[in-house]
Amino acid sequence: MIAAVSFASLCLASILLAWIDLRRGIIPDWLNLAIAFVGLAKAAALEGWSAALGAGFEGIAIGATVWLLRRLYFMFRKFQGLGLGDVKLLAASGIWLGIAGAPLQLLVASLTALAAAGVMQLVGQTMTRQSSLPFGPFLALGLVITLALAQGGWVG
Repeated sequence: MIAAVSFASLCLASILLAWIDLRRGIIPDWLNLAIAFVGLAKAAALEGWSAALGAGFEGIAIGATVWLLRRLYFMFRKFQGLGLGDVKLLAASGIWLGIAGAPLQLLVASLTALAAAGVMQLVGQTMTRQSSLPFGPFLALGLVITLALAQGGWVG
């Protein structure tokens, strides 16, 4: 029951996150915090406080790593390639998926964003190197799909 309610809450938060990011181009901090909090609460309720602490550390490690990559990208390109909301979402996602799940989340997010850009190009929107596409909705989709695959036993 706890796992189902947590997953449903995550799905609702992901839908809201996608809607806000697509309309306003931002991911609110309160929404990232809600995703992180529900993940920590689920881990604590189902596996204990030590598991929740470990999940929290994995989220911090992922967030710090992505923040560093974001910073390095800016140093070399003089252009922000990833927003801070996306970095915070990846940190919150790390609580749910752990370090082992992050690559699959990023793969799903990247492939679906690429497909969306392709569809946009096909329907007549010009896509260039300077075109901007909010990545938050795709990260949220990647989180939900990766978590569903992990719960279904498809991902180790």
